[in-house]
Amino acid sequence: MSGEIVMLAKRWEKSDPTGWWMSEKLDGVRALWDGKRFLSRNGNAFPVPEAIVKSMPSTKLDGELWIGRGLFQDTISIVRSARDKGWHRVTYQVFDAPEAPGGFEPRIARAMREIEGHAFARALSQIRCEGHEHLAERLAAVLRERGEGLMLRRAGSPYDRRKSPHLLKVKVFESAEARVVGYVPGEGKHEGRVGSLRVTAVGSGKNLPAEGTPFKVGTGLSDDQRERPPKLGALVTYSFQELTMEGVPRFPAFVAVRDYE
Repeated sequence: MSGEIVMLAKRWEKSDPTGWWMSEKLDGVRALWDGKRFLSRNGNAFPVPEAIVKSMPSTKLDGELWIGRGLFQDTISIVRSARDKGWHRVTYQVFDAPEAPGGFEPRIARAMREIEGHAFARALSQIRCEGHEHLAERLAAVLRERGEGLMLRRAGSPYDRRKSPHLLKVKVFESAEARVVGYVPGEGKHEGRVGSLRVTAVGSGKNLPAEGTPFKVGTGLSDDQRERPPKLGALVTYSFQELTMEGVPRFPAFVAVRDYE
């Protein structure tokens, strides 16, 4: 399936957030429930267990398959296969009903009615923002709990199947993608296995490294990933604080191998 099928966020650029709806930015896997299947943002079906599928409402929903903060890699591993018994750990955090009539408020109200009391699908908390100070307080609270950041949704806004000015992401750390091109041997406690990945930046844009920029990513790799690292050529997601004067990501940390686009 070509083209986007979900609403995508732009970066918050310090504009006045008063009146916007705040929710936590989850480190899960984006999924659209189309009334029959769970689809990735590019239209690929997730192999969700049949019992879960049968329990879902017919209303189309937008949300994320999620386990908990800092468990993105676990989520990816589980949603690969319906045979994985880890599905009992996953919830579907719903934040919109794309084809329900009206602006954001009636759409999310419709979604909440449809999934009330559901064990798998749950409505993500939405808080009306009172201004910059309120946003900063909420962001700090999320970060203290090891969350990723916040999402802002404009009150009364439509559902756009594109990168929309009505949906903004508020993050302290950037995230981007890179291609694995080699490995650096580990030292000390990591001797005999991978110490870090040699990667090159994929894509480019504001606040991101230039295409092809080489750097190393070691922070964030689990012991198992150091024993069995991502294959050469694999596309990986990493986070970083900012770019150095040379345009290299500062404090890059491995997040996951990209399994779904």
